[in-house]
Amino acid sequence: MDESSLRAVGWARSLPVRSSPKTARDWALGHLKTLDWTDSAPQTVDDVLLTVSELVTNAHVHARSHAQLVMTWDGQCLHVAVHDASRELPTPRPPSGQRLGGRGMFLVDVLADSWEARRCPDGKTVIACFRPPAEDEAGTGAGDAR
Repeated sequence: MDESSLRAVGWARSLPVRSSPKTARDWALGHLKTLDWTDSAPQTVDDVLLTVSELVTNAHVHARSHAQLVMTWDGQCLHVAVHDASRELPTPRPPSGQRLGGRGMFLVDVLADSWEARRCPDGKTVIACFRPPAEDEAGTGAGDAR
């Protein structure tokens, strides 16, 4: 076997503008169950689902486009990528009592281990990375701090 190759498992779904964030969350949860994270890393599952909801909502509301949701597990990191038709990159804004909304990327910044946004010829892709807590941290809360 070629040691330089990467083994990964992934899933993809197109979410039309008319679909709800719940549809995206339910779809993502079904795939997270196949990784056995619902029992071993429930806080990470919650973080992933909230991030999926925020990124898909951003695609629908701000980009006014369909969202292409791709989740890839490479054995170390779950990459959650959402592509939309806008080339405008998101930026986290601190919460404000003066405006409704606008907290999505701030939440993603707090929840994900890392994230980035990349422009593409036909829009942008936002990718968030999640690492489940190490075995000795699971259930102790030690993996909850970021």
